[in-house]
Amino acid sequence: METTTPLIMETSSEKNTATFTHLSTLSQYIIPFGNYIFPILIWTTYKDKSEFVNHHGKQTLNFQLSLLLYTLVLALIAIPIFITVVLQNIPIEALMYDDNYVIRNFNFEGNIGLLTVGATAVLLFGLLKFVEFFLVIYASIKASNGELYKYPITIPFIK
Repeated sequence: METTTPLIMETSSEKNTATFTHLSTLSQYIIPFGNYIFPILIWTTYKDKSEFVNHHGKQTLNFQLSLLLYTLVLALIAIPIFITVVLQNIPIEALMYDDNYVIRNFNFEGNIGLLTVGATAVLLFGLLKFVEFFLVIYASIKASNGELYKYPITIPFIK
């Protein structure tokens, strides 16, 4: 038997506000940092007026902050690895003095371990963004149905 979060009797205005709080994170694809700006604006405006909106606002912001942390960790793994591998395989003189330098003998075998770790970090980032999109949609549906929702893999920064 599947257990679901019990329905809470909320007004349609509260449901719409909570739904829009989740959906506002998708503005990141149009406006830089929109996934933080708009949920913060909506949440701070309505958090004292509705416990339902307060819950969804906290969940939205905690999820976005968790994703930011995970992205930073993955970037701190991938970027230095790729820079190191490239700098090991390109002579510095070629970068400074030769405008038409062609990379012919890139040594993948000596760096396969590092490249694998870097590529895994990049793939995990892509998977994280893919999953984020669908979880935001799912949370929006739950909010519009008047249900409480808690995102997975979320660190509770705001309690």
